[in-house]
Amino acid sequence: MTQNLPAHRFSVAPMLDWTDRHCRYFHRQLTRQTLLYTEMVTTGAIIHGKGDYLAWSEEEQPVALQLGGSDPAALAQCARLAEARGYNEINLNVGCPSDRVQNGRFGACLMGEAQLVADCIKAMRDVVSIPVTVKNRIGIDEQDSYAFLCDFIGTVATQGGCEMFIIHARKAWLSGLSPKENREIPPLDYDRVYQLKRDFPQLTMALNGGVKTLAEAQQHLQHLDGVMMGREAYQNPGILAQVDRELFGLNVADRDPVAVVRAMYPYIERELSQGTYLGHVTRHMLGLFQGIPGARQWRRYLSENAHKAGADVEVLEKALSLVADKIPAAV
Repeated sequence: MTQNLPAHRFSVAPMLDWTDRHCRYFHRQLTRQTLLYTEMVTTGAIIHGKGDYLAWSEEEQPVALQLGGSDPAALAQCARLAEARGYNEINLNVGCPSDRVQNGRFGACLMGEAQLVADCIKAMRDVVSIPVTVKNRIGIDEQDSYAFLCDFIGTVATQGGCEMFIIHARKAWLSGLSPKENREIPPLDYDRVYQLKRDFPQLTMALNGGVKTLAEAQQHLQHLDGVMMGREAYQNPGILAQVDRELFGLNVADRDPVAVVRAMYPYIERELSQGTYLGHVTRHMLGLFQGIPGARQWRRYLSENAHKAGADVEVLEKALSLVADKIPAAV
């Protein structure tokens, strides 16, 4: 039975250098319902860059574009372009703590400028009809009180018209910690996010940070409207094969990982014909067989051979032969 639950109920986090278009195409073979996010793309790259930073495939839908920037006019210009290209949502990054991002005056440092964030959201909402959302932390540096968080959410919601927030349940240290350390060292505070939803019941709220299993996601969904999974979904993508059934309530069989690999072949052949290297696609597939005998051989064979000149789907077939006969039959 289809419950027609909203895509934001479960999403895969935007991850720089990871959730590119090849990764998203692969994840879509595992789950039809999950909302997928692009890597963060800066307004400068879209407006002034030489490449096509909005490239994606229709088969990836539903997909949200995450933007990095703090100039309302530039963000509005990029949002308009993204809607025209068919993206389902625009998300403003107010959570990334890296120095590179701070120097551009966007990411987590914007939590200290709630009115500017509100202006950015309003500028985008004024020119598009798709949802415009914010992804933020629960605080920055010494500004980590619950009152500070409420003030930020309240200002962006009322002044900017933002109706949905994705909240990474850690604060960010803007100096002294690397981006990796900022994902691990500040303690998670899920209760603070739950309280936020109780205090702003009219807003749609999703939680991000430290979610490792679908059972944990189910627990968070008792309190919130959505859950975003990051590194676990990337490093153990097989978990996504269960999402449509377990979190969206669809009466469907979990996707068979071998079938998923072979479903990628037409896409891979199309990409190879356009000059893409096999390894640019298969690097996202290395963790697919995690927990299954032969997974290490699969990873090793792909890692050693996908980058070679002329590598094609035959490399994948050979890698599959090292693991396919070890997969338990579906019940």
